[in-house]
Amino acid sequence: MRFAYPELLHILWLTPIFVLLYLRAARARQRSLDRFGEEHLIRKLSQTVSRRRQKLKIALLLLVFVFLGLALARPQIGTHAVPVQAEGIDLIFALDSSLSMLAEDIKPNRLKRAKHEISALLDRLRGDRVGIVIFAGSSFVQCPLTFDYSAVKLFLEAVDTNSISVPGTALERAIETSIQAFENSPPESSKVIVLLTDGEGHEGDPIEMAEEAGKLGINIYTVGIGSEKGELIPLRDAEGKLSGYKKDREGNVVKTSLDQFTLEKIAVLTDGQYYHVASGGIGLEQIYQDISTMETTLQDTRLVMHYEEQYQYALGAALLLLLIESLLSERKTVRTVWTGRFK
Repeated sequence: MRFAYPELLHILWLTPIFVLLYLRAARARQRSLDRFGEEHLIRKLSQTVSRRRQKLKIALLLLVFVFLGLALARPQIGTHAVPVQAEGIDLIFALDSSLSMLAEDIKPNRLKRAKHEISALLDRLRGDRVGIVIFAGSSFVQCPLTFDYSAVKLFLEAVDTNSISVPGTALERAIETSIQAFENSPPESSKVIVLLTDGEGHEGDPIEMAEEAGKLGINIYTVGIGSEKGELIPLRDAEGKLSGYKKDREGNVVKTSLDQFTLEKIAVLTDGQYYHVASGGIGLEQIYQDISTMETTLQDTRLVMHYEEQYQYALGAALLLLLIESLLSERKTVRTVWTGRFK
């Protein structure tokens, strides 16, 4: 047996508290009666009240509370397999993990915010296969296409600026690796790359690679983080304290600048869309709206295990006991014996 909401079982701890409160109230009532008058008079006045029935009604109410608590926790026994067809698209997040993603113009920093919003988007996806490509001066598949969003989140959480030792922002390699990640995708499936970066592409020709993606029917949505004016790259020590800013070999402070023109062209060539983020959120909500209208294909048929619900039995028992309690009277029938008119 399992419970769908085991945390609700904690309310059953209130049962002994109710018992203690009842016992305390019963003792207080008895003390009040003792002060009211003589014992034989009180016994005569209350002879139509059944103490046993009173206690039985309280016990029934406690059982009603217990069964209602069990019903709310939804007990489940046994399973059965249900075939579920998963329809969706194939989606690759190409995430820039270069050192410049530590810039803090977007809180807490660009990389952490991008990871957070990708994770939030994963919570909304249904039936889509998702993978992750990370890039800096080189690129590789961090997580292949999968339906297991929990695994995707684990791989995503592991991404940091040390994931790739080669510095730079190789947009061409990022797109190429993302294309290769679709190698086992069905030809008819919709394929989308979400490219998140804050830097300029200094290596290769990303435009040529974008044209190749367009020919393969792959849509690229580009997200440019930062501004063309540039942003300083903070460096922090092991305790998280600011120790300075990144400098080049000549000792000059480095600024990371956004190549907005290239990102816009990549999106246009692949029938995607470009989004610019200078502050606040990354803007993945709008991308979700765009891709949710795309044509989906049958990705897989999986067997999903469903547990057999048993809460109705606990709920039925609670209602039955409540009915019995409501029909049970505290009064008892007292037989009187005729002893004569003047006795």
